[in-house]
Amino acid sequence: MTSSSTSTVFSALAPYGWDDAWADAFAPHAAEGLLPGRVIRVDRGQCDVVTAGGVLRADTAFVTPHDPLRVVCTGDWVAVEPGGNPRYVRTCLERRTAFVRSTSSKRSEGQILAANVDHAIVAVSLAVELDLGRIERFLALAWESGAQPVVVLTKADLVPDPVTLSHLVQDVETSAPGVPVVPVSALDGSGLDVVDALVGGGTSVLLGQSGAGKSTLANALLGADVMAVQATRDVDGKGRHTTTTRNLLLMPGGGVLIDTPGLRGVGLWDAETGVGQVFSEIEDLAGRCRFHDCAHEAEPGCAVLAAVEDGDLPERRLHSYRKLLRENQRIVAKTDARLRAEIRKDWKRKGAMGKAAMEAKRGPHWRA
Repeated sequence: MTSSSTSTVFSALAPYGWDDAWADAFAPHAAEGLLPGRVIRVDRGQCDVVTAGGVLRADTAFVTPHDPLRVVCTGDWVAVEPGGNPRYVRTCLERRTAFVRSTSSKRSEGQILAANVDHAIVAVSLAVELDLGRIERFLALAWESGAQPVVVLTKADLVPDPVTLSHLVQDVETSAPGVPVVPVSALDGSGLDVVDALVGGGTSVLLGQSGAGKSTLANALLGADVMAVQATRDVDGKGRHTTTTRNLLLMPGGGVLIDTPGLRGVGLWDAETGVGQVFSEIEDLAGRCRFHDCAHEAEPGCAVLAAVEDGDLPERRLHSYRKLLRENQRIVAKTDARLRAEIRKDWKRKGAMGKAAMEAKRGPHWRA
């Protein structure tokens, strides 16, 4: 690639996140005459790729592996053929981050939602009662992806009392340590400048349930009515999927936004680190427990249970922590034979301990 063409690529792709590191990674493919580009949309085995020469339509057949986590997805940087009919994507550059959830399939497959993301914007509607457990679930996936989460409380105009709004924000902050929580109203524009300052200049993925106001928020951040908006039901705040594909779009202040369809299910996928990040206060307390393998259930000297008893740790947080860890363990065990064996061994150990404790409680002659 000549210096002039290199300069052209940088000027054209820099708004989409192209940098020196991506250029270095692409160098071997440039020597083969392939074009660099970023995937801005994927559907039915084909994708739209933005290149220095404009947006190209390309087939992904050459890079469709057996592993569903390696399929081309929105946000990928790829090497595209300079011509041909059809034109093909030849390879994907190694991802820096990837947002993955488990599918509803019984095969326990992972589904990649977006790649090379810097910020994960979790949209939560204030039109309905807050589901803190679901927020924690989204945040676990976000942290695991390698992106920095941001919780955006949409439809803040529906909570006109500032004291009530402040309490709602505090409730979410308690469930999201280390995560900015921003109330936003697309109706009057409040909070949008804060979100823009937090995510501007990088790649952000917008996540949330149907009816969370994602498309309205996307339009506000994009400064145009790019995404269609549909009304939600007053009963439960839900609506139909407005967004049906994952689209990568330029934001006027810099950076790009990947909008995703509303997610009905948010299953964990090998997200133990992410769960630990969401419940960092519990992880910190666990380090003070008497036993290093404390399950925080009934063990003596458990610092976690002591914190619950003292009121320093909400019991709901501990229940949510246990639930997500168990779910994540089940998902991983389905694809890890060694872990399955360890879980069975642990179950037997706990069963034996429970039986021994019961016999000790009843005394040596209780069978007589």
